[in-house]
Amino acid sequence: AALYKTACFACHDAGVAGAPKFGDKALWAPRIATGVDAMVKTVITGKGAMPPRGGTQLTDAQIREVVEYMANAAK
Repeated sequence: AALYKTACFACHDAGVAGAPKFGDKALWAPRIATGVDAMVKTVITGKGAMPPRGGTQLTDAQIREVVEYMANAAK
């Protein structure tokens, strides 16, 4: 949760620029279906309005931790 609050919340709490809202099962389902590795890769490389690494300096391991946290909240 602490890592989520470093930056991810800024877009994912409100669904800014198409970001799937935190905890929204319907929006997260297709992403979760791709698997954690694919979601982590998307965060690292960036997608749409989301900059690479989500605009943070988080390590790959920290990004994986945040992705798992966010995905689990939407299951």
